Amino acid sequence: MLGLELAEGVQAWVALGIVGGMFVLFLSEKIAPEVVAMAGAALMIVLGLLPIEDATKTLSNSAPWTIAFMFMLMGALLRTGALQAISSIAERHAEDRPARTVVLLYLVVVIGSAFMNNTPVVAVMIPIFIQVAKRLGASPSRYLMPLSYFTILGGMITLIGTSTNILVDGVVQKQGLEAFSIFEIAPVGLVVTLAGGTFMALFARRLVPDRQSMGVLLSDRRKVKFFTEVAVPESSGLIGRRVTEIEIFRRDGVRLVDVLRGDASLRRDLASVVVQAGDRVVLRTEMAELLHLQQRKDVTLVDKLSSVATETVEVLITPGCRLIGRTLGELRLRRRYGVYVLAVHRRNQNIGRQLDDLIVQVGDTLLLEGAAEDIARLATDVDLVNINKPTAKPFRRSHMPLAIAALLAVVVLSALDVAPILVLSMIAVTVLLVARSVDPDEALHAIDGRLMAMIFGMLAVGEGLDNSGAVKLIVDAVAPLLQGLPPIAALAAVYFLGLVLTEFLSNNAVAVIFTPIAMQLAISLGLDPRPFAVAVMFSASVAFATPIGYQTHMMVYGPGGYKFSDFLRLGLPLDIVTGIAAVLTIPLVWPLGGN
Repeated sequence: MLGLELAEGVQAWVALGIVGGMFVLFLSEKIAPEVVAMAGAALMIVLGLLPIEDATKTLSNSAPWTIAFMFMLMGALLRTGALQAISSIAERHAEDRPARTVVLLYLVVVIGSAFMNNTPVVAVMIPIFIQVAKRLGASPSRYLMPLSYFTILGGMITLIGTSTNILVDGVVQKQGLEAFSIFEIAPVGLVVTLAGGTFMALFARRLVPDRQSMGVLLSDRRKVKFFTEVAVPESSGLIGRRVTEIEIFRRDGVRLVDVLRGDASLRRDLASVVVQAGDRVVLRTEMAELLHLQQRKDVTLVDKLSSVATETVEVLITPGCRLIGRTLGELRLRRRYGVYVLAVHRRNQNIGRQLDDLIVQVGDTLLLEGAAEDIARLATDVDLVNINKPTAKPFRRSHMPLAIAALLAVVVLSALDVAPILVLSMIAVTVLLVARSVDPDEALHAIDGRLMAMIFGMLAVGEGLDNSGAVKLIVDAVAPLLQGLPPIAALAAVYFLGLVLTEFLSNNAVAVIFTPIAMQLAISLGLDPRPFAVAVMFSASVAFATPIGYQTHMMVYGPGGYKFSDFLRLGLPLDIVTGIAAVLTIPLVWPLGGN
């Protein structure tokens, strides 16, 4: 049998040690979170904390499969252009009724997020909000942070609004309680959304900063730029000089991009490159400088690139992007697409050097330079989001009514308790596949494989915590501290502890690990565990104070040009306002019990 046999009294502490180590790795971000989750699960199996039969049961958990089918359903909605059609209507009215348009867009976000995964909602809406901001003469930063916040709030109105809700529901069922209905959390979700929306309406203009994105800071779109490739002939006087010190490559209208020697790119360390005969120097030039280079004797224009007009484009790395986890150097974007990465924005810093070694992460913003058609081809191939303008692609608009009807059928039939959401979403996806509203590869690609690996890994870790006695150990330690408190105070303690954890850790990890602890804690206090599960459900999603608290925050981080502290200014008071609203409303829907 696979797995060691540790002493019963040791198992709980070893399990807690593993989870503690996982949390440290989550915070360090040196290893992908899904890898950390799977490594933790594997370690628990090897150490005998999680029996193999229990580990295999996690694979049959309905929650992750429900999430997978909902991802596929969202993929069909995006493929038919349903979300873009709704949002484009609002965009067209931006100039005539700007204030009303912004409110309408946020309303679209809230409603859309209630029934669709929030990641694609944000990906679609970012370029639209940027365009609206430009028409209003405002900085996109004024609108993108609230976009992420409203997306989260909307996701808490229904059970299918976010994967966290579905995961908590799965844990609740495993604990022997009745499953949540699709609109059961709606009363609390609506109150929290109203409280959060009111707060942002009153204070967002004062607390959201006016920032410029990377593209505005690093590029000048007023003048047409060209990629110019010049060759250094054997008779050139530039031979033997450092390329960064040559005057013609340092002019105001010229940017040194690369030096090609044979088939090798020397871009990694341009400062040390000494020009040799036969070198090709890639420049980004204005037309006047291009004409100047044509007249020089010490360089020769290479015809194939000398007249290629380029544009500077900011693109966002979303969770579904195929570049994630790979270095920019190994992607060979220059060779494959003729596109250069000029800079990368990550966590409040613009990175313009040593880009080849940079590993692409979710939330990165890349500043690309290249021909418009080449950038478009790259974006299509790897699923990049152009944050400067909505992506134009051929939607299957004739299938839009069927895709919307499929989603509505899942919602209505689930609300009527005809069948579980898992079964309904599977049938809906099947209908859309048979009707060719979405191709099988497109539907499967809509599934966030990294998230699924994370969920399965954390479910196994949660099972290991329970099996090892770690959950009981935590409850026995915490319960005496809460024993004398009023029930609502215990609920508040659980909510805000979950909120603090979510601000620094994966929301899904917090949901899986903290839900059984909160429920067992409630039972030990003689209270109903269901409202405590709801408290974890909300606190594991409604987190605004840090950009790492939720995936959509990272998506708007770069395009908005934000600093870490910007999220604290608006997010921390918003955490408090929505937290109080949730804690006060939850007992009205699910009485706490006790004395």
